[in-house]
Amino acid sequence: MNPPRQSRSGGGIERPVLAWALLLAALSCLPFLVTAYPQLTDYPSHLARYHVMLNRAENPFLERYYDFEWIVTGNLGADILMVPLGTVFGVEVAGWLIGALIAPLTALGIISVEWVLRKRIGVGSLLAFVTIWSPAMAMGFYNFCLSVALALLAFALWVRLEGVSWRWAVFLPIGLAVWLCHASGWGVLGILVFGYEWHRRKGLAAFIAPWPLFLPFVPLLLTGGAEHALNYGRSAVAYKIAIWFKGLRGESQDLDIATVTVLLLAILAALFSRRIDGRLGWAALVLFVLTLAMPRHLGGGDYADWRLISVALMIGCLAIDWQVPRWLLFVVPALFLVRLGLTAAAWVEQSRQLEADLAAIGYIPEGARVAGAVLTDSQRWSTNPFEHAPSYATVYRDALVNSHFAITGIHMLSLDEPDPDFVDPSQRLIRAPSQKIELAAFEPAASADYLWYFGDREPDSLPAGAEVIFRSDHSLLARLANSGTAR
Repeated sequence: MNPPRQSRSGGGIERPVLAWALLLAALSCLPFLVTAYPQLTDYPSHLARYHVMLNRAENPFLERYYDFEWIVTGNLGADILMVPLGTVFGVEVAGWLIGALIAPLTALGIISVEWVLRKRIGVGSLLAFVTIWSPAMAMGFYNFCLSVALALLAFALWVRLEGVSWRWAVFLPIGLAVWLCHASGWGVLGILVFGYEWHRRKGLAAFIAPWPLFLPFVPLLLTGGAEHALNYGRSAVAYKIAIWFKGLRGESQDLDIATVTVLLLAILAALFSRRIDGRLGWAALVLFVLTLAMPRHLGGGDYADWRLISVALMIGCLAIDWQVPRWLLFVVPALFLVRLGLTAAAWVEQSRQLEADLAAIGYIPEGARVAGAVLTDSQRWSTNPFEHAPSYATVYRDALVNSHFAITGIHMLSLDEPDPDFVDPSQRLIRAPSQKIELAAFEPAASADYLWYFGDREPDSLPAGAEVIFRSDHSLLARLANSGTAR
């Protein structure tokens, strides 16, 4: 890693590029602005959890079906924000607002880091914008994505306060706040600070320098930390290769793989041309290594390694300190804008489809027990935004639904009568196009009044006695024979 090259000052010549970057940051929330329903895979289940969290005490159905217990853990970002925002605006508006702010906040973090280090906006930060709409964002990992945005802003502040005697006092609460959002974002902040300090003063001092961020170790020690085993899954090598191919999975397989390739080539070109700023380069190196060394499952969370790939690419791009012609700075974001446009277009179509499917809500009585079944093509490249759509029955009808994250000991939301066949992923039907969709023996249906199916193909069979009472182009709702007697 090389010392940072002398950059131009942030005078008038930089202002148009800064304004361009700020405009791109504002545009980054475009998919939220053009749709009625955010098309994030986990989003409906998050809304359901927020709904139970805020309304369980006053609702007999929610009180009967669900338990909710606050747990001091590094995975609370949106949940904490939802308490004031959801109370004032309601869970749907608050959920939309939180999601719509995450992408611009991440973009502002990227801008802040480059500006505080180099007093300009360069090709590296504009390339890094591509990583904002990562698979983690598409899947609705609100807490993780929010924590990464805050980690970038916190790191920029760390650099800005260099030499200030009271910086440690500021970062005691900041470190705790980032950890409360999500432990992975706290880890990213620690790696950024370590990499910066390692570049400045290699040795033991670099390991000790992030000590003001260590306050979250107190609740970790008091609670015993993560109780769930590390798990690399089956065929770990093949899996690691696959997640790198899907490192920026979005709407187009060819474009997504090409995007990862372009970013890696840009980072490698900067490295071999000695245009990597070591103040970020060391952190990028650590993050790249962690994507290979970390397990898939960590502390009860899934895809711990996959979600770091976009972060590693982001920091790797930010580390590029390469003076290019000014006109190129207005061309480089084209890749970001194309991907953003594809995402927005997909959201518009999917939101219309979901709106038609949600007409089924009118046929579901309050407090019903609903078995969701969602078809996902095993050969599908993009994430399935309908995977947790049955959870809307909880948001609108206070229903018991099987598509929630509700496992006792892992999630704050749990079922009052734990049933391993009635939580996520029991609603998932992963099938190849040639496979039949047999629901005659669908296990969650045995504990339900209604079966709510989502998929591009009609099921080949339904539970005995099921009566279809609603159909759309993409879903059906069936009243089950055991309606009113199940459970």
